[in-house]
Amino acid sequence: MFISIVLLIAGFGMLIKGANWLVSGAASLAKRYNIPELVIGLTIVAFGTSTPEMVVNVLASLKGANDIALGNIIGSNNFNTYVILGVAGIIYPLSVKRNTVWREIPYSFLSGLVLLLIANDVFVNQSTPNRIDRTDGVMLLMFFMAFLYYAYLSTKTDNVTANEEIELLGKKKSVLLTIAGLIVLVLGGKIVVDSAVQIATQLQLSQKLIGLTIVAAGTSLPELVTSAVAASKKRSDIAVGNVVGSNIFNLFFVLGLSAFIHPIEYHTAFNTDCLLFLVGNVLLFGTMFIGRRHILDRWQAAALLLVFVGYTVYLITNA
Repeated sequence: MFISIVLLIAGFGMLIKGANWLVSGAASLAKRYNIPELVIGLTIVAFGTSTPEMVVNVLASLKGANDIALGNIIGSNNFNTYVILGVAGIIYPLSVKRNTVWREIPYSFLSGLVLLLIANDVFVNQSTPNRIDRTDGVMLLMFFMAFLYYAYLSTKTDNVTANEEIELLGKKKSVLLTIAGLIVLVLGGKIVVDSAVQIATQLQLSQKLIGLTIVAAGTSLPELVTSAVAASKKRSDIAVGNVVGSNIFNLFFVLGLSAFIHPIEYHTAFNTDCLLFLVGNVLLFGTMFIGRRHILDRWQAAALLLVFVGYTVYLITNA
């Protein structure tokens, strides 16, 4: 058990480090070949914080650990919505852009609704078993491409510039960092999946619970760090945009890619967790019109954290 826990922590560390190397190397290469920084920010940099979820999900799906794959995605989104926004909002009240309120939060809500519809084949199509198959995966990826196109148009319309200067590294170093990042990510992801399965078996807990809690929190660490730092620097638009964008990326791209590579069996027990995600989006949208307009105040952020604490207690007591 001790070795499994140590390996799990080491795996999370490898995921974070690998993601940083991959983003640094790939962004530098893209800049070297004169790709606009705005495009790099919308793709490579934006994807960077979600690469741990992507790697873990693909490997878990290939291994047949469907509950860890789904738990990781749905749990990460709930962790993002309740914990990361909660922590960031307590550090500094979060001002949210109009586009985020009226377009991106509703699109995040849509992602959870689409998951519920395509996963519950028994209720929607009267077919069994419940499965997110390759056709569903393609549909999710198409939704993601539509969002990416919208994000690109929005940045062009609003004349948005890159948030951070992308460091130009030597070509050889950029290539090595990119390759090393990919290798470390895959190795770290394999260690996380294998360790999580072992811990669930040894503690006689469900893979669903481990995926929704430990794995989801671990793979969300990059988003937590990014949003907390942004909030401390009073860059609240980055903090909120990072979370909402990550949620959309997770459900439409990561889950879509995972299902396309290998269909994922879906248990209706996950419906409760999906509904919590939908409720989180509704709460986030509602807070934009309660108190100070388009601002997530500290007390509202604390309320989000309390909801997540109650949810975690519910998961553990019903394990």
